[in-house]
Amino acid sequence: MDRKRALEIHQSLDLIAVSYKGNPVYLQQVDPMTNKARVLPLDNLHREFDVEISNLQERA
Repeated sequence: MDRKRALEIHQSLDLIAVSYKGNPVYLQQVDPMTNKARVLPLDNLHREFDVEISNLQERA
């Protein structure tokens, strides 16, 4: 995923499916300066971590 799309998804009022390594995640924060996003795995909302935006995928 590119930085622009990650920001669009993060700012959207719609629920847009995103995954990291095949697992669904919620974009909690997007930092365009570092090209990283803070994500929450949907199967474990207590485990948040940062990932490279390029490693995220929009799910159809």
